[in-house]
Amino acid sequence: MTTSPAPQTDTEAAPEEVVPAHPWAELVPEHFLLLRLAPLPTDRHTGARPLRFIQLGRVERQSKQQSLLRLTLQLPGQRVRPEQNILDVWADHEQRIVRFGPDKGLSVEPENRGLGRFMLAQGIAWARQQFAHYQVESTPLPSKSAFSDEARARRDHCLKAQGFTVEYLDPLNIKAQCSAPRVSSLHGDWQSEKVQIIKLLDAAGMLQQADQSLHELDVKVRKLTERIEFFKREDGSLRFTITCLVAFCMFQAGLLIWMATR
Repeated sequence: MTTSPAPQTDTEAAPEEVVPAHPWAELVPEHFLLLRLAPLPTDRHTGARPLRFIQLGRVERQSKQQSLLRLTLQLPGQRVRPEQNILDVWADHEQRIVRFGPDKGLSVEPENRGLGRFMLAQGIAWARQQFAHYQVESTPLPSKSAFSDEARARRDHCLKAQGFTVEYLDPLNIKAQCSAPRVSSLHGDWQSEKVQIIKLLDAAGMLQQADQSLHELDVKVRKLTERIEFFKREDGSLRFTITCLVAFCMFQAGLLIWMATR
């Protein structure tokens, strides 16, 4: 006895439609710059802020429909989450709209070092050169970037300093979005006293100066070591002399006592 296959019902879930990834989704940096993070006083929330050097990666793509600038920050000896330290600037030429991403929001590590404003400034400068008349798409701000009042104030100050308008959509100031009328209304400057771009020759000069300083310190350490060894030898001679004098004094005292008792 054969059984016929059960007919499909409307309640069965249809297969999910797979959306193909954008051809530029996995672009990796092609050009690199060295950044110097100036030493800053220790912050009670973010901790120590010492002198650091990090790498800025940059890649661009252009087509008739879209343009893309992708900036990435790479920290020596430190790994970050895949969604961190990445800024995408998309330009839609058909709708004449510029969008700043990623969709999950700009998350920068190390934080509170001026890197957020720096990356936004780099993206704005690139967009202003080519698409200054394009409109700026409103971008929702993730609530996790404002986990405290201080973090929210720091984020809003960063965006407003670059020309964005921050608008809150609920009375608790949790849901927010940033927007701007046009790319030309945004500002491409940043706190250069906190983040500095180091050119290749400047980096070579810094390495040369560091090597020279290490050589000078090595000479000073060698001279100090020689002086310490000299003082050690002198100390040994003095100890021997003192020991001899003590022994001689004890002999003289014993001799005097012997002569007095005779």
